[in-house]
Amino acid sequence: MDDHTLPTLPPNASFLTRLRLSIHSLNILAQDPGHPYYGPLLNACLDSETYAKLARTWRESAEGRRLLEERPTLQGRELDLEALARLPEGTLGHAFVRYFRDNGIEPFITTFPISSDVDYLSKRYRETHDLFHVITGYQTDERGEMELQAFVLGNIGVRQAVLILAYSVPRQLKQSGFKDFGTYLRKLRAAFVRGRHSRELLSVNYEALWEQPVSALSALLCAPA
Repeated sequence: MDDHTLPTLPPNASFLTRLRLSIHSLNILAQDPGHPYYGPLLNACLDSETYAKLARTWRESAEGRRLLEERPTLQGRELDLEALARLPEGTLGHAFVRYFRDNGIEPFITTFPISSDVDYLSKRYRETHDLFHVITGYQTDERGEMELQAFVLGNIGVRQAVLILAYSVPRQLKQSGFKDFGTYLRKLRAAFVRGRHSRELLSVNYEALWEQPVSALSALLCAPA
């Protein structure tokens, strides 16, 4: 499917339309998890209401309004990774670059059109995912990813996290059996509760915090692990 035939989410789309586009997006993402278009599309299909509610909350504060109007971005094409890498060790910028290099991945890039607050928040959620790992301390292995999903479910309330966590259950049972499954669920619950008691992370202006120590930011933004 080329760029001229990429599906779009119509305004006020019905449940069936959202479901159809979600399934299509999931099928694409199963083969290409970092797809620059279908990740944001899945966000929009499942969490438009979540983002609309967040946008209304953001617009009640001066800082929130500024973020929605200026729409800062963490996309790869906007990041000067070499400059961030030169920042002192332990700073957010330095740790962010190290995260990419240690995990052999590239910064997020999307081709999804941004025409509304909801579109922007959908994109913002995708592009802050890697920063959330750095700030929260959750690892990038499978269990760490699921802990982060539980955290953001408690912190932001995104529905896609519910689906991702549900899909993880059979895999965890197959890998570890019932003996360790209770421990797994307790870790997810702890991450969810931590997210509920942390500052809402999506509205943080990370672009202004590159020189700040990660340890200080984590203590300021996140409840204790």
